[in-house]
Amino acid sequence: MKTTKFLSVAFFALVFGASSFAQKSVVVGGAAMYPTKNIIENAVNSKDHTTLVAAVKAADLVATLQGKGPFTVFAPTNAAFDKLPKGTVETLLKPENKKMLQTILTYHVVAGKMNSMAIAKAIKMGSGKASLKTVSGGTLTAWMKGKKLYITDEKGGMSEVTIANVNQSNGVIHVVNKVLLPKS
Repeated sequence: MKTTKFLSVAFFALVFGASSFAQKSVVVGGAAMYPTKNIIENAVNSKDHTTLVAAVKAADLVATLQGKGPFTVFAPTNAAFDKLPKGTVETLLKPENKKMLQTILTYHVVAGKMNSMAIAKAIKMGSGKASLKTVSGGTLTAWMKGKKLYITDEKGGMSEVTIANVNQSNGVIHVVNKVLLPKS
């Protein structure tokens, strides 16, 4: 039994690049993400997350994501935001749409620190799928296809985790290639 358990852990470590756990930093968007810094302190340095950072600022969520946490953040890249219909980001950044922006952004956040091994364990326990309750009150569904981890939103949109386990002092970031959208 212990051997089987060890092999399962070793498999998931290989699948999700557990070597990143041992690293002092992971490079995201051309910048080192240090596990001693919080989510905001790291995100502001990523060239791939300038839209996300602008959105977090417009939604007044900076203080929250600098807080103790821990948080698991599925962080869409600029390219992910570019996939939204033209004008969507500009509309969301308007002050009158702050509440909607907050809902969308907190839909990308799960309370607690779930590295890829924890997500894989939840997927295994859920017979191939794991429901993740978001801070906004919605649900994300995590699943795997081969060695790749995917997140499906409530509208059926699918996002791939392109960089997993970017450890932060107050949680973990998983970079995703699509913006996740709640039902309404």
